[in-house]
Amino acid sequence: MPCYDEHICTTCNCDNLADDISDSSIGVPCDDNLVEVTLTHDLVDGRVRSNSIGDLKLEGGVKTARLPKIIRNFSLVGKVCVVTGGARGLGYNMVEGFLQAGARGVAILDILETEGDAAAGALCKHYNTLVLFYKVDITNDESVEKVFSRICKDLGSIDVLLCAAGIADSNMPAETYSMTRFRRLMDINVNGLMKCSQEAGKQMIKQGTGGSIILVASMSSHIVNFPQEQCCYNASKAAVRHLGASLALEWSKYGIRVNSISPGYMDTELNRSPGLDAQKAIWCDRTPLKRLGHEDELNNLALFLASPASSFMTGADVIIDVKYRVDIVSLRHISPIHYSLTLFSFCCLVSFPYNFPTVAFTIPPTPPQFLRFRMWEPGWHVQIGGIKIRGGRET
Repeated sequence: MPCYDEHICTTCNCDNLADDISDSSIGVPCDDNLVEVTLTHDLVDGRVRSNSIGDLKLEGGVKTARLPKIIRNFSLVGKVCVVTGGARGLGYNMVEGFLQAGARGVAILDILETEGDAAAGALCKHYNTLVLFYKVDITNDESVEKVFSRICKDLGSIDVLLCAAGIADSNMPAETYSMTRFRRLMDINVNGLMKCSQEAGKQMIKQGTGGSIILVASMSSHIVNFPQEQCCYNASKAAVRHLGASLALEWSKYGIRVNSISPGYMDTELNRSPGLDAQKAIWCDRTPLKRLGHEDELNNLALFLASPASSFMTGADVIIDVKYRVDIVSLRHISPIHYSLTLFSFCCLVSFPYNFPTVAFTIPPTPPQFLRFRMWEPGWHVQIGGIKIRGGRET
C-alpha cells in the first residue's frame, strides 16, 4: 500500500504522486507505519472493544487490530490498573478511559460500596473486561495492605496506580476550622494516598517491570483560590504534588514513573450544589474558556501518563486548568478598612529576569478595586510590602 504524501515515501520508496491519489485512499497510512495489536487477554476471551482503530480480524481466535505505531504508544493492552476513588466522578471517568485503551483488568478502590459495586458492574458489562471493586478506607493502613495483596492475587500484577480519592473542605475560615477535620482531610488526601502509593510501589518493585503512578493534585497546590476559604485543602494538595516529585526521584531506579495532575475547576457532581452557583460564576469569569472542565477532560492526560507514550516523563506535575492559574493575578481590597481609605500609597519593588536593573517606585492613590496584572511569560515577580507574586501565582 502506498504512502499518501506529496513527497516520495522514504520508508517504502513508493511513488505517490498527487495525481494518483483517489479520494477514497486519502489518509491511508503506509503499511510500514502499522503494527498488529492484540486486543484480547488471558482474563477475558472473545473481548469486543468499542471505538478501536482499524478493522478487527480473527486469527486463531485472537482479535487484533492494525494500528499506527504512534497510537500503540497510548495502549494499555495487557496492563492492570488500580484506581482509588474510582466509584464516581473524575476517578470513574478515568477508569473508563483506561478500559477504552485496552487495560486487561481494573481494580476500583473506594469507600462507597453501593456506588463502587454499580460502577464495576456497569463497566465490566460495557467493556467486557474484568473490573473488580474493593471497598476500603484508605486511611486504614492494614486494610490498604490487605486490598493490594488481594488485587495481586486476583489480577496477577499492578502496572498502573491512579490515586483520585480525596475530599475538599471549602468555605471554611481558618480561624474556626476544626483540627479534627484537618487531620481527617490530611489522612485522606495525603496519608492514604501515600499508603496506596507505597503498596503499589512495593508490588511494582517486586515485579521488576516498572510501572506508572499518577497522583491527582490540584491547581490549588500552586495558588490560593478565590473566593472560597480552603487553606487546609490547598496545603494537602501541595503536599501531594511534592510527594509525587519525591517518589519519582526515589523509584526511578526501579523504572517506576510518578507524575501528578493538577486540574482546575471541574464540573463534577460535588461542584453542582446550588450553594456554589455564585462562586462558580466567579470561577468561570476568571477562566479564559469561561466554563468549568468536563468530567471526561482528564481522561486523555491520565492515559498519556499511564501509557508508554510518557516513558520519558517522571516527577512532573501537569497543570490542566485552561490557563486559570497564570492568566490573571489580582490584589484584592476586600477589607472594610481598605474601603474607607481614599488616599494611600506604598512602595513597590519590581524585579525582572536576565539581570535587568531593579526599579523601585511608588504607586499613586489607588481606588479600592482589583489591581490586575496580566502575564504571558512567567519570568518575573512583584513584591508589595509583605505580599509577593512570583511567576504569576496568586498569594
